[in-house]
Amino acid sequence: KEINEAYEVLSDPDKRGKYDTLGPNWQEQFGPQGPPPNMRPRTYTGGRGAQTGAGGFGGGLDYDTDPTGFSDFFETLFGNMRTNRTAEMRRRAGDNLEQPVEISVQEAYEGAKRVFTVQIPSECPTCHGTGEVRGGICPTCQGQGTVANTERIEVSIPRGADTGTRVRVAGKGQPGIGGGPRGDLYLIVNVKPDAQFERRKDDLFVEVPVPMATAILGGEVPVPQITGRQLLLTIPAETQNGQSFRLTGKGMPRLRGTGQGDLYARVRVELPTKLTQHERELFMDFKRGRDGK
Repeated sequence: KEINEAYEVLSDPDKRGKYDTLGPNWQEQFGPQGPPPNMRPRTYTGGRGAQTGAGGFGGGLDYDTDPTGFSDFFETLFGNMRTNRTAEMRRRAGDNLEQPVEISVQEAYEGAKRVFTVQIPSECPTCHGTGEVRGGICPTCQGQGTVANTERIEVSIPRGADTGTRVRVAGKGQPGIGGGPRGDLYLIVNVKPDAQFERRKDDLFVEVPVPMATAILGGEVPVPQITGRQLLLTIPAETQNGQSFRLTGKGMPRLRGTGQGDLYARVRVELPTKLTQHERELFMDFKRGRDGK
């Protein structure tokens, strides 16, 4: 027991200081026989259940089994510390919740608002979060400690959000435990694929149809933008099928930081169909010229 007490003091600087200040020599109150085996002395207060000492042990002392091996000296000084630590351990924030939300590429470009209904768990009003009523399972929450409430939430999704972006809604998660704060709700963004635009991080890619004559001779072609507007792109002569042109700053807005990504216009050369006889003869002349005949 003395070894246990010494270790308790030496391993904790705060306890050691209090021990040095108040003194550890309470054992000198006993006679030469010492306390009964497996028992520890305790100051007699005359309270309910107290038993006075006997057999040479002065009145004003009672005895109690001490399974931890530590004296009342430490119990008196530091018992409250354990109680406070237990309360702190029981008090914690509620768990976070996750909710998927789907948006289009256009909404990711412009930013969007979503109003949707979620099930927000709250503390059961019957059992106050314990899950029990009069020693049995709470009939309201079925022992869960929480009940689900339907709530409508409007959330702003920032410009530039991408698949996997997490949007935090504070205080809409699971209720806390032991008076702790509620957790948060996280919206997990999923951007739907677009039929016209391909997104790669902050850049956009779009296919632009170009007439064969324009690809050969050069000229201007309209390029669609994610905003729904168009801009004119001047392509040089002899532009090849699949060739890409970068339009700086015409891509997606950056979620973190300033500016925008780029827009890449990928050329798709369109071959003419339903040729007239005259057009066919022109192509034949062109072919003979290319073949050197």
